[in-house]
Amino acid sequence: MADTAMPARHGAPPPADRRLIAVGTIRHRGGRTITVRATPAGVTGTIAPTAVAQ
Repeated sequence: MADTAMPARHGAPPPADRRLIAVGTIRHRGGRTITVRATPAGVTGTIAPTAVAQ
């Protein structure tokens, strides 16, 4: 599904006062939570047990 809140401007550079700080994802699979995050300093990730709803 496309995000229409901030459409991409093709052919134009990003504004000078804005930059990407981090991008990442969180997934829940097989009783585990997998988190991956990429920043200018590098990539980190964790795998942890998913909390069971009581």
